[in-house]
Amino acid sequence: MTTAGTTTELRWLVLVYKVPAEPTRLRAGVWRKIKGLGAIYLQNSVAALPWSSGAERAFRMLRNEITEMGGTAQLMESQVLAGGAEIAQAFNAARDDEYEEIIDRCQDFLGEIEKEYRAEHFTYAELEENDEDLVKLRNWFAKIQARDVLGASGSAATTAALQRCAEALDGYAARVYAEEGEGQ
Repeated sequence: MTTAGTTTELRWLVLVYKVPAEPTRLRAGVWRKIKGLGAIYLQNSVAALPWSSGAERAFRMLRNEITEMGGTAQLMESQVLAGGAEIAQAFNAARDDEYEEIIDRCQDFLGEIEKEYRAEHFTYAELEENDEDLVKLRNWFAKIQARDVLGASGSAATTAALQRCAEALDGYAARVYAEEGEGQ
């Protein structure tokens, strides 16, 4: 965790790359991988991540992929001399956007549970489907938390949203169990 006062001490990995113009799927693939790592773009084709051994490994592997596809890539480790707070803020904003996406999906999840109540679909199949959806949301959250090394503010709200989903699913499960008991 880095506070605003220590962002200048934070080490960053910076990947500067150029991908061949054709085929365009190569450029899109690199972009997806960079976003999947949680990196932020400082400029076009200049991506940054707070340093960690895992981030370095991932960027080195991506650099290798870029050069194998005929592109160029340089990987640097750096310390920000000026503007570190802005870079940390951009990194946290990217995490908060990801957290907000999960919160939106939690609203969809709760809407789906409500729909099941309205339709009176209290079956194990629906319960299993909703349980799998909650597991996916929790796994997605864990991935974001793992790369949230600067402590973005959206984590707490996302935790609360996932808790509401878990409580709703528990209530739905109880109703499924009650319906099962009535059918016997």
